[in-house]
Amino acid sequence: MNNLKEYETITKVAGPLIIAEGIKDAKYKELVKILLEDGTKRTGQVLELKDDLAIIEVFEGTQDIDTKSTKIRFLGKSFTIGVGEDMVGGIFDGLGKPKSMKFIPDKRININGNPINPSSRDIPNKFIETGLSSIDGLLSLVRGQKLPIFSENGMPHNKLAADIAKNIKSDLVIFAAIGVTNDELNYFVSEFEKTGALENIIVFANLAGDPVIERIVTPRAALATAEYFAWEHDRNVVVILSDMTNYANALREISASKEEVPSRRGYPPYLYSDLASIYERTGLIKNKKGSITQIPILAMPEGDITHPIPDLTGYITEGQILLSPTLHRQNIFPPIDIIPSLSRMMHHGIGLNMTREDHKSVSDQIYAFYTRGKKLEQLKAIIGEDALTEIDKKYLKFKTKIDKEFIDQNKKRTVKATLNLGWKLLKILPKEELTKIDKNIIERFWYERYD
Repeated sequence: MNNLKEYETITKVAGPLIIAEGIKDAKYKELVKILLEDGTKRTGQVLELKDDLAIIEVFEGTQDIDTKSTKIRFLGKSFTIGVGEDMVGGIFDGLGKPKSMKFIPDKRININGNPINPSSRDIPNKFIETGLSSIDGLLSLVRGQKLPIFSENGMPHNKLAADIAKNIKSDLVIFAAIGVTNDELNYFVSEFEKTGALENIIVFANLAGDPVIERIVTPRAALATAEYFAWEHDRNVVVILSDMTNYANALREISASKEEVPSRRGYPPYLYSDLASIYERTGLIKNKKGSITQIPILAMPEGDITHPIPDLTGYITEGQILLSPTLHRQNIFPPIDIIPSLSRMMHHGIGLNMTREDHKSVSDQIYAFYTRGKKLEQLKAIIGEDALTEIDKKYLKFKTKIDKEFIDQNKKRTVKATLNLGWKLLKILPKEELTKIDKNIIERFWYERYD
């Protein structure tokens, strides 16, 4: 321990941060041990260096830290977590420490991981089945993709997150609950346990009452674990992060403690690069069998999609799934608004030898019919149903059936069942209306029975 540098030069305590002066040769993100006068030890991390000043985030909070008697010891290493095969089926706190289980790690790894060389990245490919028709049929998730879900407070994004984690076809799911209540965590765990899905899930749980600093670590701990299983054990891993709004708000709180000049809505100007450092830890690497797919979930403040968190997330990721309050009020689950939603990687994972040769055509035609039905719904509210033509009424019927039978579902469906249901509903309209589907595809599937 003699070679570790120790200081007693704390000048200020600000929220979850301490500021020390006279610091030499410290490194960004270096781990620090904080030693209180009563013998209590806490852990911190260097957040910023300015000349001989160091701003340190304290994971357990700064309560009772006295500027005169508290010592800080620089450990010369970054924050690490223990990882190993025995993590699967386990529940860990936001710092990667096991909760109510014994776990002996195989190794320790840096939570910040190693950046993927852009030249070694491979194009996301291979369809991932979630069991949800609105996603599998119209917004297909592809292995190696980052596809966020935008929700609002009061919407059932927790249930959607749990359903995806339970039903998704993947080697391993890593579920990071960020800033959740005890009730929410208990809901997630009980849902996983009821179906036996927990045997294939690793849960990282950061609770709302935990120190705000822990919220910054949680997604990185989850992704470091994903990298371990994907790149060292050839596993196809899906990482679900819920709720990234809680993460961004923690970042804003820390930034305010540092007295940084705020940017949009009080968030730090580096919010984009910080979110990118999380979202970009996703993808495929050439000559590697494993993969990391990411589903960030965030509740948009005040339902505003232009808010910095969803806005910047949309720039970094490859599409978005938007939840609709209108559909939610109609008791439709999942209440996915398919018109503004999209998956930019969908075409890489669907079609012949992947899902089915008619997949893209069915998706395109459903979108076309649904869009027209939605416009006619608005027109009907103005001019009345009697002014509509018979074909217009069929479009309205199609739109209603998509909401009630295709989007709304209480049990998982295979992608084949989803496409078959799509054909069944397309038959509400005359065959001549199928302008988005090749004639050969129509002849192949139109005359099949889809009961």
